[in-house]
Amino acid sequence: MAFLSQTLARVQPSPTIAMTQAARDLAAQGRDVISLSAGEPDFDTPAHIRTAAAAAIEAGHTRYTAVDGLPELKRAVAEKFRRDNGLDYRPEEISVASGGKQILYNAFMATLDQGDEVIVPAPYWVSYPDMVRLAGGTPVIVPAPAAQGFKLRPEALEAAITPATKWLVLNSPSNPTGAGYSRAELAALAEVLARHPDIWIMSDDIYEHITYGDFSFATLAEVAPGLRGRVLTCNGVSKAYAMTGWRIGFAGGPAELIAAMRKIQSQSTSCPASVSQWAALGALDGPQDALDAQRALFRRRRDLVVERLSRIEGICCPVPEGAFYVYPSIAGCIGKTTPAGTKIDNDETFATALLEEKGVAVVFGGAFGLSPCFRVSYATADEVLKDACTRIQEFCADLA
Repeated sequence: MAFLSQTLARVQPSPTIAMTQAARDLAAQGRDVISLSAGEPDFDTPAHIRTAAAAAIEAGHTRYTAVDGLPELKRAVAEKFRRDNGLDYRPEEISVASGGKQILYNAFMATLDQGDEVIVPAPYWVSYPDMVRLAGGTPVIVPAPAAQGFKLRPEALEAAITPATKWLVLNSPSNPTGAGYSRAELAALAEVLARHPDIWIMSDDIYEHITYGDFSFATLAEVAPGLRGRVLTCNGVSKAYAMTGWRIGFAGGPAELIAAMRKIQSQSTSCPASVSQWAALGALDGPQDALDAQRALFRRRRDLVVERLSRIEGICCPVPEGAFYVYPSIAGCIGKTTPAGTKIDNDETFATALLEEKGVAVVFGGAFGLSPCFRVSYATADEVLKDACTRIQEFCADLA
């Protein structure tokens, strides 16, 4: 349509949201549908956080706040960075926004011009490339396949860097794969980045507290203090504290970048919701023991899904270090045909047929930049996961 902008033409709707909506639509028609497409914990926000929000309402804390966060919340974010990551940020080096997604968007909008490049390892969270395009930049996709643990290697990073490179995006543990970078792996990437002092680094740590086994979370500014002046350390309360709908994200970074992000936010959303900010304060300052229970729950679910999917002929399911996703390959299913007559040409047709014929919603790997795979979110009950895995097994067994 002629009235739509050229900027809009550069981006696509979020495939994860689209698949989740497709599952809702089928369920509304009376179909028995299991959705494994949404990336959010399935349990309630902890009681002490809900209490903090209710207390804020009763106290009348329902007005506008400072554009990028309450002073009290910025103090709590600074303390979180000290406590968990060994990073010291002053209040002017902290930004609070309406979700982690807005933090990333603000940073790109504040820094990117036409022709600027952003290195994005693939598989990637679906919104990274489109946010770069919205800001006028060009995403440079660097494959990081299963053979290298779904992680960017130093030599691939070096090869991708050009005079136009403005940012590198790192997400650990990763959406969609759950892959996490060790301290040694981050240090190796830091050696490359030290040779290129004009590149900013976006460290998306939103799944920091959802890790398993011997994997120890680390963030780049912690591992490589010499890079701190050009690292934006991004996080939020959505995944760790089951607060996806509260929409609070935050970041620590150089004051000049934070000020530029504040300027963008002042002309878009202004401040995050005041009550949500007080709830986030309750999350960061309150008891943290629920995080251990959450990790144990998600690890059990991870092991269940990996074990069940690994039995299926045609599917190979790597074991993730964190987050609440698995990213199995369906290379063994390509070229086959479903009982309904759908030929599995790629992972998108696989996911579509799986939803239509077995009522299981997953997200196809092409949406994340690496095929032929699909993403499963195991942030749901064990019995639901067992049922879904049985349906996926039956779907694959029926392929001919």
